[in-house]
Amino acid sequence: QVQLVESGGGLVQTGGSLRLSCAVSGLSFSSTALAWFRQAPGKEREFVVAVDWTETTYHADSVKGRFTISRDKTKNLVVLQMNRLKPEDTAVYYCKVLPGGSWGQGTQVTVSS
Repeated sequence: QVQLVESGGGLVQTGGSLRLSCAVSGLSFSSTALAWFRQAPGKEREFVVAVDWTETTYHADSVKGRFTISRDKTKNLVVLQMNRLKPEDTAVYYCKVLPGGSWGQGTQVTVSS
């Protein structure tokens, strides 16, 4: 059974940075992708970034150039580095296995203006 645990969220001012981590258990990193999604209150959950088994990365237009994703196979971690944060980045951030995998419990990111 795959388990995902997100951490690293918190409160930061506009323009600041946060580093989120997703610890993965029960999953081989071969032939899979890991992604970050986010959901703000009253809004639908949306795709943010992903990295596949070839280390190809994918970004939503809203975060391209500000967010980077990396996959550390030796530590079973997927990391989201978020820079130049904006208030509209405020949301609960979730880690997910693709395709069709499990969700983590999420970690709150709040960007103050």
